[in-house]
Amino acid sequence: MKEKKYKLQDLRGELRENANAEQAKNLQRFFKTGKGDYGEGDIFLGIKVPAQREICRKYINLDFSNLEKLLKSNIHEERFCALIILRQKYERATDEADKKDIFDFYLKNAERINNWDLVDLSAPNIVGSYLLHKDRKVLYELAVSDDLWKRRIAVLATFTFIKEDDFGDSLKIAGMLLNEKHDLIHKAVGWMLREIGKRDLLTEEKFLQKHYRKMPRTMLRYAIERFEEEKRKFFLNGN
Repeated sequence: MKEKKYKLQDLRGELRENANAEQAKNLQRFFKTGKGDYGEGDIFLGIKVPAQREICRKYINLDFSNLEKLLKSNIHEERFCALIILRQKYERATDEADKKDIFDFYLKNAERINNWDLVDLSAPNIVGSYLLHKDRKVLYELAVSDDLWKRRIAVLATFTFIKEDDFGDSLKIAGMLLNEKHDLIHKAVGWMLREIGKRDLLTEEKFLQKHYRKMPRTMLRYAIERFEEEKRKFFLNGN
């Protein structure tokens, strides 16, 4: 029997079958979709992440043109599913040329990877993984972008390096973003500093000793979240 090839309309149909109006309202509040907020205009169907992952399993055959259609959608879950599938494609790819195609497609569509969960789902596993043993100049270009989400991609991509005890780019990008205005970047940078501290506390503390007086408060709080109380107070009090 010939295996069924699932199509874009099948995926969209399944998402709508699993929509939950009450959950959608909660998500639209949680992801700040009001006028002037970072997620303005984002529309939610109200589907929890495990359900989306389960739905996406059989759609790995969707090509870039279909994934681009999903990424251009104003429906959050459609963009989320596009990135689940793209990440699956990357993780299964064995040919370096295929990995490059996925990486290039991702960066081409980076403006549509436009909420923090979309970035966090995909940036370490696609951008970070691809650049692990390559030149990382593109991260520094993303880090100075006017686009909030490209800056977050730059930060989150370094999570992959941190897991390999490679902290240099994370620290350099953190230093570049000390004057950042948006709290979503403060949180991301603080998170990466905390992850460095889990692996090498002295390296994190050295960075903090140099910069903590001028770091945004949220960035600092995230970075020192796991510190002992006395040490946390030391940094928070600006001693």
